[in-house]
Amino acid sequence: QVQLVESGGRSVQAGGSLRLSCVASGRTFSTYAMGWFRQIVGKEREFVATISWNGGNTYYADSVKGRFTISRDNAKNTVSLQMNSLKPEDTAVYYCAGRTGSRLSSPKLPDYDLWGQGTQVTVSS
Repeated sequence: QVQLVESGGRSVQAGGSLRLSCVASGRTFSTYAMGWFRQIVGKEREFVATISWNGGNTYYADSVKGRFTISRDNAKNTVSLQMNSLKPEDTAVYYCAGRTGSRLSSPKLPDYDLWGQGTQVTVSS
């Protein structure tokens, strides 16, 4: 059974940077798209970034475009989210997700069927 495990979340001051990582178990990581989502308590989970199976296509939410970068290393079964110029409104639990049925990136939450446990990012002003 494939599992996703995130790491890298912590508290940081506004303007700072963080790098989140997500490691997938199993041998099929290179065959499906991945995404990052985030959720604030009491609100719906929202799309952050997505990347296709080979990293050739990426797409970002407008709120993070130009500040966040998604990447993947299929040899290490890892997808990462580099977050720069962090703002207090970026505070949330961040989840990595796998779209195991497709190689194509997608911003749509229902397209993802594999989820990590989440990692907390807190940005203070």
